Amino acid sequence: MNYLPIHLIALLLGMCAAQRHVQVQEGPLIRAEGYHITIWCNVSGYSSSMQQNFEWSIYLPSAPERQIQIVSTNDPDYPYAVYGSRVRNKEVYVERIDGDSALLHITNLQLGDTGEYECHTPNTESTYWGSYNAKGNLTVISDTLSATSVPQTLNKVEGDSLELVCEVSKQTSQHTHVAVTWYLQKGNQNLKVISLTRDFILRPGESYKQRQASGDVRLDKIGVTSFKLTIYKLQAFDQGEFYCEAREWIQDPDRSWYTIATKRTDKTTVNIKATDKNFNVQIENERRVFTAGDTMELRCVIEAQNIQDRYFSVLWIFNGSQIANIGRNAVPTVNGEYTTRERLGYVRFAKVTDTTYLLKIYHVQLEDSGKYHCRATEHEKTVTGEFIARDTNKSTKVLISVQPVKSSLSTTVTSNTTKVLEGDLLQFVCDVRSAIRNNSRLSVTWQLINKQRQATDIISLDQDGTQVIGTLYHKRGANGDIRLAKRRPDSFILDLHNAIILDDGEYVCTVAEWIMNVGGEWQRIGKQSAHVVAVVTPLETGFSVTAMTRTPSVIYNNAFELQCFIRPTYPSRVPVSVTWKFQPAGSSNSYDIVTFARDTAMAWGDKATNFKSKTMIIRTLSNNVRLVVSKASDLEAGRYQCIAELWHQNQMDQWVRKTSKSSNILEVKVKPPDSRLKVNQIKRNLVVTENDNIRLNCTITNQTSPDSQFSVQWYVQKSLEKENKLILKSNRDCVFEYGNWLGKDKWKERLQAAKPSSGLYTLVLQKADIDDSGKYYCYVEEWLLNPNNIWYKVGENMSGLTTVTVQHPENNLQTVKTEKNISVPEDSQIQLDCKISNRTNLDSQLSVAWYARRTLETDRHPILSLNRNSVFEYGSSVDNSVRLRDRLRFEKSTNELYSLILQKAAISDTGSYYCNVEEWLLGSNNVWYKLGEDQSGLTTVTVKQPEFKMQVDKTELNISISEKGLFQLSCNITHRTQDNSQFAVSWFAWKAKEGADRIMKETILKVDHNSVFGFDVSLDGAEGMKDRLQLERPSNGLYSLTVQNTGSSDTGNYYCHVEEWIQNANNIWYKLGEDESGLVMVTVQNKGSSLQEAICSNDSLFYFIFFYPFPIFGILLIAILLTRYKTLNSQKKSDGKNGVPLLWIKEPAVTYSPTSLEPPDFRIGPGSLA
Repeated sequence: MNYLPIHLIALLLGMCAAQRHVQVQEGPLIRAEGYHITIWCNVSGYSSSMQQNFEWSIYLPSAPERQIQIVSTNDPDYPYAVYGSRVRNKEVYVERIDGDSALLHITNLQLGDTGEYECHTPNTESTYWGSYNAKGNLTVISDTLSATSVPQTLNKVEGDSLELVCEVSKQTSQHTHVAVTWYLQKGNQNLKVISLTRDFILRPGESYKQRQASGDVRLDKIGVTSFKLTIYKLQAFDQGEFYCEAREWIQDPDRSWYTIATKRTDKTTVNIKATDKNFNVQIENERRVFTAGDTMELRCVIEAQNIQDRYFSVLWIFNGSQIANIGRNAVPTVNGEYTTRERLGYVRFAKVTDTTYLLKIYHVQLEDSGKYHCRATEHEKTVTGEFIARDTNKSTKVLISVQPVKSSLSTTVTSNTTKVLEGDLLQFVCDVRSAIRNNSRLSVTWQLINKQRQATDIISLDQDGTQVIGTLYHKRGANGDIRLAKRRPDSFILDLHNAIILDDGEYVCTVAEWIMNVGGEWQRIGKQSAHVVAVVTPLETGFSVTAMTRTPSVIYNNAFELQCFIRPTYPSRVPVSVTWKFQPAGSSNSYDIVTFARDTAMAWGDKATNFKSKTMIIRTLSNNVRLVVSKASDLEAGRYQCIAELWHQNQMDQWVRKTSKSSNILEVKVKPPDSRLKVNQIKRNLVVTENDNIRLNCTITNQTSPDSQFSVQWYVQKSLEKENKLILKSNRDCVFEYGNWLGKDKWKERLQAAKPSSGLYTLVLQKADIDDSGKYYCYVEEWLLNPNNIWYKVGENMSGLTTVTVQHPENNLQTVKTEKNISVPEDSQIQLDCKISNRTNLDSQLSVAWYARRTLETDRHPILSLNRNSVFEYGSSVDNSVRLRDRLRFEKSTNELYSLILQKAAISDTGSYYCNVEEWLLGSNNVWYKLGEDQSGLTTVTVKQPEFKMQVDKTELNISISEKGLFQLSCNITHRTQDNSQFAVSWFAWKAKEGADRIMKETILKVDHNSVFGFDVSLDGAEGMKDRLQLERPSNGLYSLTVQNTGSSDTGNYYCHVEEWIQNANNIWYKLGEDESGLVMVTVQNKGSSLQEAICSNDSLFYFIFFYPFPIFGILLIAILLTRYKTLNSQKKSDGKNGVPLLWIKEPAVTYSPTSLEPPDFRIGPGSLA
């Protein structure tokens, strides 16, 4: 027999032993300076039972080959000096987890701790086999996490809102996440309000879950670094100190997350004042009917504000008797029989919360039936520390009924799948309760009651465990779609897989409780049913497609996004195909852009060429499809619609389309950018002189794009014209188009348009005319190229108005304003000078007119005008112009002196005279216009009458005559003013009338300056003197009046009144003055019969003497007058015109009738001295 060598046997035994293996935490690890880190190290594969030791070293990046020993579990002298102090201070230490596992702790990381860490485990075996060390990298970075919040104290009232902001920032170059949490510190208790986790999920604290779900607690990120906490409807519970905590997380190579930095902010103290001291008390209980032996709980709930700061005691009352009192210190005092029951543990009185007080009775008895209520009293603490009762409220009474033990079977059905989608799982749980469960068995039957209230058996399980499937469910049961399981003795689960529409209805679980009688047969002692309604929703129910966009209007070259939302969200087993369609703007045809098939394959439409290169398509797991179209142009403007198709796999594994829906239509408008065109709006007033140039500026102060081109139109607005006139138009290619205002050809000669610099356009209108006055403005259109290289108008703007006033040259016409007074005698000449001291232009023409305003007249009258064409106009009427023409003489001594000479001045020429000068210039349109006018000073002319020199003889006479006699009255003019003067002579007499006490004046005879006679008509008849008067004019200044056949009535004082009339230069006679003679006192005396009386008394004699001679004398007189009349016509002037009186008088007219018995009527008729 051959024996193996001993060493070979040992080698084979060693190979069968385990291989040693050391593992260290996978790196690289990244941690922040100043924080605690642990690195684990495990060893395996050793065979001995000895405890393993661990030695830690580091290799710094600056010396990757040099080992620096840190700490050891075995050798206290192991650390190098650089780590010795930190190890002694427990800043660096090793924690054993178990015999083959340890943790390296560094409690305060430093930047110098960065390096490669090595974990070494000394060999505990007799031989070396495997690995004894492992390495991992650690990088220590600076702590850049910052969290700040303004510390403050806020006083709030319950119901107010609270807003706090926390600023969190970091500068870490590595990929890290930040979590932000708000806390409420109440004493030593820190309550989490709400947090935003590192996965950006909001998680409320336990105390704030319900309020966060209702929207009363919010955490919003309002900026890059700002996190705002908002609490609406503050409660007293919210009083305390709020602070914010930020955590920076990093993911290690093993995919686990680790906190590398934590920061807390300063605290904000929030005080909340209660608004109401009232409180309500009510009893809460789940049941009012119990079976003997059950447990009954009643809760007395106090509803009050700031209840944690208030003191209440609660008294429990049963059927009017106090059974227990829970004091303000929460210590119960039990009365009566309840003391024993409390001691035995059958009853409990306690204060479970600040608001809830509990009455709990274990194993209720029939005697516990009755009315329960509680009464709460609030106690107020005085300044001395004592408590006094303040207010008391009581709850309503609750009637509790305790019944004897019966079959206590009860059934409930619950389900988390009462509303499922067609094809999903329906699962129902039927839970059973029974007081005598140990001696009984249960059977269960499931039924479905459809909408027609028809019941169908699904499946049943009897008390022996036999399962029976309903007739209508055999096939589905064979396919495994129906299962009934008994999860616990008192719980049954029904599963219906691949729910169909017919599964919709009410599911009833009927449970029977069975006990075995003495004969060994099952006897049913109770039966209970419970039901739940399940709704199986067809796949197409609620299927909707909604298209949305946040950019219904997009600017050229920008991107717009369209989203197709499909509701509801279907599971992955229900595929949906989606197609985007597009109808271009202005077209009635649409085409497909892209289609996602049910198998997620994507296909572009045939006509979607322009979309392929600029469209990004994203489809989410919920089948929502998003279209992002970049570089939008007019080709992408139009209507978009999303069409979705729902697919379903039938029992034959065939895909069929359930339904199809189209979304709303989205209209996307692609428009040019908003115009930022601005033209200078400053209004200007420009005043230029005729024939100067008008310079107009159009300044573009802002434009939409540097590539913009402009069309400029110039307009003028006239005050009397409704429409503005186009002057000139310059398109974006600088091609000019002239308006038709005043004619194109004429404007072309006068217009100069230019563009001196970018944004500045000028228009020069040469040789300004008065008609050029108006309001000028420019109208600018801005043009750009669209993405399809087509020019379009971006915007338009109008400049401010430039009001141009073209004025005539300044009027410098001046006349001499010196006022003069001229006094001339009548029949002399008046010289009126009009001197021009200055004029505007030597080439101008002057128009001169003289005006007069006569004395006692308000209106002026033109005398003579000389227009610029040297044409004279006389007076203001034809008669006046003819009359003036003979008396006026015009002289122009120099170009500045115009004289008007008025000859043969008359009194009527007295008045004020002045000249009015108009200066006329030739305009640019070759039309003369009046530039201005000026008026000279007044020349006041006074034409004096000749000095009045006439005198009448004042000699007084006394004459006494007999009746029937005669007397002569002389009127002798001794002096006259002019030789050609004429006189108007009148005789008057002062007589005393019979029976009157006064003297009256009588007019005897009047002869005017034209020798026309006049009599006083009141003196006709017997007393009249008309027939007895004879007038003679022996010489030029002597008038003699003879009164014949005097009577007593002729007695009186007689005198003559003389008026001197002279003729002015206009051959108009006017009265110069008047005078009276001395009195002639005439006395007529009575006498006897005379010859006169004899003749007058005899009619035949009277006719013979006085009547018959007169016809003969009249014929002779007519012949003499005719002869004289012819002689007068041959003379240049008659004697009547030069004032020389005739030496005879006109014969009196005689009227005679041969058949008349009356004497002839003899009188002196009125006539004129020829």
